[in-house]
Amino acid sequence: MHNRNNIKITLLKLIVGVLTLFFSSSCKQVKERKPNIIFILADDLGWNELGCYGNTFNETPNIDQMANEGMQFKQAYAAAPVCSPYRASFLTGQFPARVGILDYLRPEDEPLSTDHTTIAEILRDNGYATAMVGKWHLTGYKLNGSKNEVRATDHGFDEELVTERKGVGNGANFYPYHFRNDSISWTTVTDKKLEGKENLTDRITYEGLQFIEKNKDQPFFLYLSHFAPHSILNGKPEVVEKYLQKGKKLGKIKRPGTCYLCEDKKLDASKCTHWASENNPHLAAMIESIDDGVGQIMEKLEELGLAENTLIVFTSDNGGESFVTTNGKLRGGKSDLYEGGIREPLIIKYPKLVQEKSFSDAFTVNIDFYPTFLDIANIKGDEKQQLDGFSILPILKGENKEIKREEFYWHYPLDKPHFLGGSSSGAIRKGEWKLIEFFEEQKIELYNLSEDEEEEHNLAQKFPEKVKELHSKLETWRNDVGAMMYDGQKTVKTNTTEDFNLTK
Repeated sequence: MHNRNNIKITLLKLIVGVLTLFFSSSCKQVKERKPNIIFILADDLGWNELGCYGNTFNETPNIDQMANEGMQFKQAYAAAPVCSPYRASFLTGQFPARVGILDYLRPEDEPLSTDHTTIAEILRDNGYATAMVGKWHLTGYKLNGSKNEVRATDHGFDEELVTERKGVGNGANFYPYHFRNDSISWTTVTDKKLEGKENLTDRITYEGLQFIEKNKDQPFFLYLSHFAPHSILNGKPEVVEKYLQKGKKLGKIKRPGTCYLCEDKKLDASKCTHWASENNPHLAAMIESIDDGVGQIMEKLEELGLAENTLIVFTSDNGGESFVTTNGKLRGGKSDLYEGGIREPLIIKYPKLVQEKSFSDAFTVNIDFYPTFLDIANIKGDEKQQLDGFSILPILKGENKEIKREEFYWHYPLDKPHFLGGSSSGAIRKGEWKLIEFFEEQKIELYNLSEDEEEEHNLAQKFPEKVKELHSKLETWRNDVGAMMYDGQKTVKTNTTEDFNLTK
């Protein structure tokens, strides 16, 4: 009897020991689980299109709530004024000039090289489930005659969903996503999953939510890349009508040519609302659809108990098109290197680290996301992948107010002026000073952004020594990164300060 009791006691101790080990191990795993990362990218969303950035026409309650629960940046920049180089620099952590993608890719162009180690590859190799949902635009397309199509799944993403099969930006934003008389969809969507008239933005959100649900028990990286609000603007009719009912005066149509959406419906071109330059109801409707999706994602994270351990980033790839918006007080828009073309809204929510209702004046650029994600996930990067960005984790934690960045450079060479208004140019920002060099015109402009955020007063004539200093740095940087001109062969011409037209 005594031996039997001893055996029972021993077994009981053994069971308790195993259970203790199991639960302590489980708790440790939960505690050490790496953070989920959701990167939500709007396409051509201007700096002041959100309520939290001062817009009073567009309605963005969910993104505004995200800003209220996280950190809002006032000086966040894109590494380029158009989409493809932004996306390349985001995934590689490098200047577009170093990557070699300098303008938006045409359907037949060469893709982002797989020689790069992208942030998706690093995260995937460290236990993350990865997905790219939406706009890719880092390759040419076989349907357009490209011989070398490289997709997101070739760059570290386990899944690539609701993405383009050929050129983007055609306004065909509703299922079955056929452009005019095309017999096939320009997207990879083959079936309808949402009730009613399925909208592209809603479908992207839906697939993102499915990915989160499917991977709730492991760390995940979701790159949710919207096509909206890229023109041709075409919002949900009922939401467009809501904004029309606000009674705000629509801006004049500045874009030359006719609107095919109105033309196909045999509508009077003079009454077109798709290209209104201010208070554009289609722009507002498309932004509202993005906002609805942000709300659904935050709700899903709360429902699954993942909100505390999930980093959410919301931003845009370049400034808004000047044809359909104003970019607030900032000069210029998509396709040029004035502030309106490169300054972006940026909101980051991460309850574990980021204080609610916080703001940052830190000068940050989208190449900073790569090292930041590595830092937050405590992952070592690939030594072969040179990174040009800086981790903003100390900013998010409230430890520092600034990034250790002395200056930043832009390189945007074109063979001809962009149809949206931009021209072949390069730029440098150092502290409050910003210099823009226009290649074809051989002209330089200099601005003090702390005193002149709107870039109305060119100070190049007044401060020739500052021009000389900044231009010298810009030239040195171009040589260091091997910056090329638009033809891929001609290097940037070296000039002295005296060669330039220092106009007022």
